[in-house]
Amino acid sequence: MGKIIELKKVNKWFDKFQVLKDIDLEVASQEKIVICGPSGSGKSTLIRCINRLEEHQKGNIIVDGTELAENTKNIEKIRAEVGMVFQQFNLFPHLSILDNCTLAPIWVKKLPKKEAEEVAMKNLTRVQIDDQANKFPGQLSGGQQQRAAIARALCMEPKIMLFDEPTSALDPEMIKEVLDVMVDLAKGGMTMIVVTHEMGFAKEVADYMIFMDEGKIVERAKTKEFFENPKSDRTKLFLSQIL
Repeated sequence: MGKIIELKKVNKWFDKFQVLKDIDLEVASQEKIVICGPSGSGKSTLIRCINRLEEHQKGNIIVDGTELAENTKNIEKIRAEVGMVFQQFNLFPHLSILDNCTLAPIWVKKLPKKEAEEVAMKNLTRVQIDDQANKFPGQLSGGQQQRAAIARALCMEPKIMLFDEPTSALDPEMIKEVLDVMVDLAKGGMTMIVVTHEMGFAKEVADYMIFMDEGKIVERAKTKEFFENPKSDRTKLFLSQIL
């Protein structure tokens, strides 16, 4: 399994505030990585740099052999291969769930509408909301909206899925239905980077855990090792607070 994502000495600033400090990270194809850490530690910014929603100022980011640079062509290529699921669903409220799912395949991949709809229905079935295809986002529960957002990302047939705290805006009883879909994806061999505080999910699917604090990767370890034997005092403290 080759490296599909590589970050070398990545630094990012928002004005004078440095959000990412010398981040080195390698992710092999089909690996599942969970990133955790306190609020403001740079976790979301890190994954948003991987599909260029945020620009880094120093260092190298290489995704599936393509370096993320000023060259827009590369950005389009990366975004087609990297699916992203946000905390706030980000569905288009004026489009049906089906149309939310077919929009990018039709516009970006130039799929014919009928084919795009077949792909969309397959993915809506996969996340178990195919019966909601003709409804609008506002008619769905939060959990259903987030599953729709996952289906939408899958419609581009990405090689990598990024999840930015996908359950933190959900009511507790909806969290499980979204995590179940993510567990299923992980078992299907998708390369995944997930920013989350859901440690049960992390223990079940993650190959590696990453703990971030103040813009740095403080600890990276195999999941079992991370929970049973954390090395850094900051990691220990963090785990004692959330477990």
